[in-house]
Amino acid sequence: MRYTPLGNTGLMVSEFCLGTMTFGGRGLWTAIGSLEQSVADGIVASALDAGVNFIDTADIYSEGLAEQITGQAIRNSGFQRTDVVLATKIFGTVGDGPNDRGASRAHIMDGIQASLKRLGTDYIDLYQVHGLDQITPVEETVRALDDLVRQGHVRYVGVSNWRAWNVMKALGVADRYGWARPATLQAYYSIAGRDLEREIAPLLLSEKVGLMVWSPLAGGLLSGKYSRDGKAPAGSRRIEFDFPPVDRDRAFNCIDAMRPMAEARDVSVARIALAYVLAKPFVTSIITGAKNVAQLEDNLAAAEIQLSDEEMETLDTVSALPPEYPGWMIKVQSEE
Repeated sequence: MRYTPLGNTGLMVSEFCLGTMTFGGRGLWTAIGSLEQSVADGIVASALDAGVNFIDTADIYSEGLAEQITGQAIRNSGFQRTDVVLATKIFGTVGDGPNDRGASRAHIMDGIQASLKRLGTDYIDLYQVHGLDQITPVEETVRALDDLVRQGHVRYVGVSNWRAWNVMKALGVADRYGWARPATLQAYYSIAGRDLEREIAPLLLSEKVGLMVWSPLAGGLLSGKYSRDGKAPAGSRRIEFDFPPVDRDRAFNCIDAMRPMAEARDVSVARIALAYVLAKPFVTSIITGAKNVAQLEDNLAAAEIQLSDEEMETLDTVSALPPEYPGWMIKVQSEE
């Protein structure tokens, strides 16, 4: 297992981060996974044994049950709390009241206490705003997060699913007032969805913000188990949610290109798709969930795959985004 700094910090995290969206199974999350404590214990212990020291959850996963199971699984693993970089998130709806969501100071202060209680810990290593609050001023959100750091409840802060300019504004606010700077962005990225390369990736590299990738297999579509004609594994959540959205033709062209690479190595197509993402210089860690230990081990084995320059070029070409303004104009002018 390789380790890298979490953004512009000295905290080292594994290149794979264990996602816990499959833990619990309450409400709409049942379609994603409903793993009980005993199964989650096995997955968490196996991940930690394999060198994964980074675990990500959220207050909304299974209506809070995932946080509870995750905290208990860490305690049951035999590892010390300090061996784990524990991340969780706040933003989504957790109640019926008008203030039971968002990134206001009020919701953040309430949310941290609830998450600490469910996780059974007195601090969270990385506390992330799970979405973009278009009502709350960013100054209020960043200040509230800074207060949590100063109070010792949180050690680092991050954001998720934000636009490039929103991230930059939060960084500017933090720098202006000397508040805790967002260390990470958690965002969707895969060989079938390279959109963040347009604006977000250059920002991350410039400002030394770490990238935690969610859904690197595009909701399982890149596992190699789906076909162009719509056939899919039984019980596939991709059928019900069709999420994240992708250009299906481009996605299956990517799968067709990855399949011979996988067959030559006698590995799954999923491993090639994960290895491709790991090879990108702006990626800090890949969040991978699992419904069983075997699935987890197959995903983690992607770290052993080294794609050649020729293979990366092939995959870059087949997955290339269509030109978009002002990118194409900048390219034209830079070549003059």
